[in-house]
Amino acid sequence: MYKIINKIVDVLIVGSGVSGLYSSLNLREDLEILLATKSDLQRTNTSLAQGGISTARDKNDIELFIQDTLKAGKYKNNVDAVKILAKESKSKIIDLINLGVDFDIDNNNLKYTKEGAHSINRIVHIKDKTGEGVEDTLINRVKERENIHIYEYTYLVDIIKDKNKCLGAVLIKDNIQFNIYAKKVILATGGIGGVFKNTTNQKILNGDSIAIALKHNIKLKNLDYIQIHPTAFFEEEKGERRLLISEAVRGEGAKLIDIKGERFIDELLPRDIVSKAIFDQLRKTNSSYVNLDLTFMNKDYIIKRFPYIYSECLKRGVDITKDYIKVSPAQHYFMGGIEVNLDSKTSLENLYAVGETSCTGVHGANRLASNSLLEGLVFSKKASDSINNTIDDINITIKSVDKIKKDVNDIRKKNTKIVIEAIKENCEGFDDELFDYR
Repeated sequence: MYKIINKIVDVLIVGSGVSGLYSSLNLREDLEILLATKSDLQRTNTSLAQGGISTARDKNDIELFIQDTLKAGKYKNNVDAVKILAKESKSKIIDLINLGVDFDIDNNNLKYTKEGAHSINRIVHIKDKTGEGVEDTLINRVKERENIHIYEYTYLVDIIKDKNKCLGAVLIKDNIQFNIYAKKVILATGGIGGVFKNTTNQKILNGDSIAIALKHNIKLKNLDYIQIHPTAFFEEEKGERRLLISEAVRGEGAKLIDIKGERFIDELLPRDIVSKAIFDQLRKTNSSYVNLDLTFMNKDYIIKRFPYIYSECLKRGVDITKDYIKVSPAQHYFMGGIEVNLDSKTSLENLYAVGETSCTGVHGANRLASNSLLEGLVFSKKASDSINNTIDDINITIKSVDKIKKDVNDIRKKNTKIVIEAIKENCEGFDDELFDYR
């Protein structure tokens, strides 16, 4: 079915979100790097991130940041990973600024906002489009690197494996099967939201790396740790991703009220608690949504602080300066994934996993708001550092790879079913009604 091309590189990175892009920028410039992505470079969950990036404000805030992360994660976190996250957080924000990311400032100082379960304001942001700002900047920097080659609209079919060693991966692009042989492979393929009917994620993200890990007995961890975001814009089911109403909206003072107009929860409790409270209200009032109220806030401030949410809601017939926003919970984030150590190494030699497809254990059972982009930055840098220090001792090994006989669509559907079955096996109460089998 496909023409076959064999290609040799030093490092293959699959995924173009913050983890994939940042890892490529931190690899040595004398290495030949191939960065492949499923769609165009911008179609990632990173680009959808609204609220911002958490960071310890200063050395005095590190311990409090650690405690906030542990508490939100129900103390199921990998404590060593959390300590690394907090201690290295500010340096990553400074690095992004040096790369050209234009965070919101006030009198030449970073502006910090607050979100659920944070003790203080410690989240840097670019209005309500932080992920897009970070993504665009990193893409621009990647395109400047002559040693980084980009394959868009490229599907990861499988890894190439020999015993307990990763030798590369099989990619499909433009009806060509690329057998990519690499000294090191980084999986940065994102989350699993695409397998759910209701999600705030890009629908193309089906957990491809999770399916591959299951196929090759690569260690996985905490497949039952799936985060539901409490406030996704409520619309009658369309089969597309739900518009996220950022936690930063509640961080700036918005109130959750039921259909009777009564407040029923502290809006800044951890996400799982707020989501449960909303689900309880939906059952109690036999309703499909609750309301998020910003109408008491200054109109000009709302539009300036949340221009994306304002314009997107307006497209849907809601003026958030005057109208309540109908919201209900939706799948948002995957805390589980491919088990990795503190250098982002998987159980398979020469294979790394970073970002949402990995499980560092840093989030525990429930991710603290705005820690996702930060994790992607911190632990993709760990992967790059590890590769930079060890890659010279590795020789490329060529292993014959069979021609792929199935259509990409068939492979994608099969992988989606594998991921869904794994979730159902590991999670109580997850039935077929929750999933999208397209």
